[in-house]
Amino acid sequence: MKYAWIDAHRDQFALAELCAVLHVSVSGYRAWKRGGTADRQGLTDTQLLILIQSIHAELKGAYGSPRMLRELRARGFAASKARVERLMRENGIRGRHKRRYKATTDSKHSLPVAENLLARDFTPSGPNHAYPDTAHAIACRSHDPQISRETHWASRLDHRKSDKGMVP
Repeated sequence: MKYAWIDAHRDQFALAELCAVLHVSVSGYRAWKRGGTADRQGLTDTQLLILIQSIHAELKGAYGSPRMLRELRARGFAASKARVERLMRENGIRGRHKRRYKATTDSKHSLPVAENLLARDFTPSGPNHAYPDTAHAIACRSHDPQISRETHWASRLDHRKSDKGMVP
């Protein structure tokens, strides 16, 4: 009603004076003058809670308050961060947490364990007596990892064949 009165008397007085007398802002009057409706919709707490619950169910409980707030704003609903947090907290709505890491190795079993052939002796007495598990631990003059791997595996095969009596 104030803005309509300002609009009716605008030709007689300055806009800033009219707004000051009625204790309204000039920008508020100009927004009213432009007309139209805001893209966002204001909701009561009950309406916003129902909307949050429906989005929570739709997304299978995956969103916490920060993502819920972004989702509400993307759908065109005005809500503050504090308001969404409060409504979710008061109504027990929580986002699902990612599952924690579950160890799949059972070290406390009664099954037999492979024999420790090296017995933590990493200084073999000569060539072809102990082999590291990683190919990069083999020194190679050419500094070519492919040749290093081939040399490593070939030496392992030769060693195994000679132990079993397969190599002439």
